[in-house]
Amino acid sequence: MRDRVLALALALGVPLALMSGALLSQYVGGLFPCEMCMWQRWPHYAAIVIALLAIVVRPARGPLIWLAALAIAISGGIGVFHAGVEYGWWEGLTRCSTTIAGSGDPLAAIMNAPLIRCDVPQWTLVGISLAGWNALISLGGAIAIAALMLRSRRA
Repeated sequence: MRDRVLALALALGVPLALMSGALLSQYVGGLFPCEMCMWQRWPHYAAIVIALLAIVVRPARGPLIWLAALAIAISGGIGVFHAGVEYGWWEGLTRCSTTIAGSGDPLAAIMNAPLIRCDVPQWTLVGISLAGWNALISLGGAIAIAALMLRSRRA
């Protein structure tokens, strides 16, 4: 039972922490997300909702935790792909995107929007881009959740 509670805590905590970091880096740090960065966010949003549902819907807790782990792993997989594009290991599906800030004049917003390239990391830590960190943390988190869920079955 303790393993399942820990798995649920990770299923909620990992995507919450990663999304908090992503949103802080965007709105406080000024790092605008490219299109592939946005792709990585959607599975985390889904994992947060699914993990919250697992807290409320106790009879379906196990399957919901597995589903949240899958969503986290999907974000990690997208992160691997994005990091590979950034490091030049393979070609991306898109080369760049723009982030359009809301204003009263759509044309001015488009013309003043920053051009954010998906194939150039905006920030790295010890040589690993944000997409790479998302891949490592997400896939590690998903594996940890799966291990805890499997261990809770044996207990």
